[in-house]
Amino acid sequence: MTDGEFGGEAGGAVGRPWGGPSAEGGGDPFDDALALANGTAPRWVRPGAGPEATTVTTPYAAGGAAAATSSATGSGGDAPYTPDDPFSPDDPAAARSGPSSPSSPSGPSRPVDPAPPTGPGPRTAPAAVPWHTARALAERAVPGPPAPETSVLGEALGRTLAAPLTALTDLPSFDTSAMDGWAVSGPGPWRLDRPADAPETGLPSGILAGHAPAEALLDGHAIPIATGARVPSGATAVLRSEHGEVRELSAGGRRLYAPRPAPPGQDIRPRGQECRRGDQLLPAGALVTPAVLGLAAAAGYDELTAYRRPRAEVFVLGDELLDHGLPHEGRIRDALGPMLAPWLHSLGIEAAPPRHLADEADTLYAALAGSTADVVITTGGTASGPVDHVHPTLRRLGAEVLVDGVAVRPGHPMLLARLAPRRHLVGLPGNPLAAVSGLLTLAEPLLRTLAARRPAAPYRTPLAAAVAGHPRDTRLVPVAYRDDERHGLTAVPLRFHGPAMLRGIASADALAVVPPGGAERGTELELLEFPWSASWSASWSAGWTPGWAAPGGPYEPPEATGGRA
Repeated sequence: MTDGEFGGEAGGAVGRPWGGPSAEGGGDPFDDALALANGTAPRWVRPGAGPEATTVTTPYAAGGAAAATSSATGSGGDAPYTPDDPFSPDDPAAARSGPSSPSSPSGPSRPVDPAPPTGPGPRTAPAAVPWHTARALAERAVPGPPAPETSVLGEALGRTLAAPLTALTDLPSFDTSAMDGWAVSGPGPWRLDRPADAPETGLPSGILAGHAPAEALLDGHAIPIATGARVPSGATAVLRSEHGEVRELSAGGRRLYAPRPAPPGQDIRPRGQECRRGDQLLPAGALVTPAVLGLAAAAGYDELTAYRRPRAEVFVLGDELLDHGLPHEGRIRDALGPMLAPWLHSLGIEAAPPRHLADEADTLYAALAGSTADVVITTGGTASGPVDHVHPTLRRLGAEVLVDGVAVRPGHPMLLARLAPRRHLVGLPGNPLAAVSGLLTLAEPLLRTLAARRPAAPYRTPLAAAVAGHPRDTRLVPVAYRDDERHGLTAVPLRFHGPAMLRGIASADALAVVPPGGAERGTELELLEFPWSASWSASWSAGWTPGWAAPGGPYEPPEATGGRA
């Protein structure tokens, strides 16, 4: 089923700034966030909010329906933010988010603390975790990768080295000819020798790759040699075949001439030129790519010790989903199943084909209880609707909730839970772009730790157009790269960025991390690059413009953002 992005999700913003004092006056941020997720920490109200400024605890399994309306009933009277139409002109929350808001004459409006839950209902959702905090929690949810394994070279592809790759031999292991031609000794011209094993008639084959020369090369002599063949002792250089001329002598025999001298060492790859035995070629933690497999083989390895690829299972929830054909009779195509498994593969994760599960609590319980995957990823069912069974099933399994709602749009009702030691569940919203948001926010950092992969270096790029922001939450917006005369490589916000849309991310290179309140053109924003775009982003071609906003123009309509910043 498809989650709503407002109804039934965790309410509003976090009640106190991350890193601020806890109820005890301090504490570890990781532990504080876990307490927030499980409803055992007080929800803070902004100081000076009046005599009703009290703390409220929200147990994970407690009843209450206020989560669906807390964003609209907090002090200040903000109306609900509706991400399916994020910045419509009549959205009061968006209208008050700009610097010229009458309610905030000194700058952008501050987050409004949610009111205490008051009504009955299936559960009270805890305060949403800040986006950067949620990613840090996911990365630290496991202490590290499982024990490494030793496997043959081919099976190590995509894994992470558990130990440095050290050369087992010199590379090359002997002096090698870099070209086809003649091995020569001393200055020319050279008497052209016939190899000892050459036939009596016809041209001599010379020294071929894989064959060791039988005799030393005398001074003033030459012998044919092939690329990759071992250079005989006594040789001082290799003369390329196109640079030499063979002449028959009247007295018999042949002589090799060259228009210019062959300096010592010419076109010879000396032993150990690339590395010496014992040299470290790659550190522990390096990703095993096809090139690494080639290097390991050349350095003498038959096996590699690396961390195994994490195993993930994808459960697609929803009776309304079709796996083929056109939508009809209220049913829609499953867009997440075909997308998530390949996306996980691109992250180096082993993932079986997704399983479609009906909207039945017992069916979900049986699937989760029977799974042996390191990480289970579910789509849909993370809110509080009549057939949203993820939270009740987690309670039934005795799972520990680490993150329950993130202050990000789209993807607010995502969650992370520990099913058992070293086994986790990531609950993604059912809307496609919201699911991608959850995948990059919670699943990717967790799986990266399990795979022992290093995090990508922080990457920031200036915006090519202004982007409106949510009044309180972080916003993730699809962007594509383009060249700009002033800013160089820039990130262009793409259209079709609603929570249920895929058209934007299908043309995108990354998601831009937009802070509350938005960002102006030229602002450098953090980017979450897609796995398939990181390697070629620098060579992006400015000639392809899929659905961009007008270059230099505002990303949102002026009436929705209060005009250009």
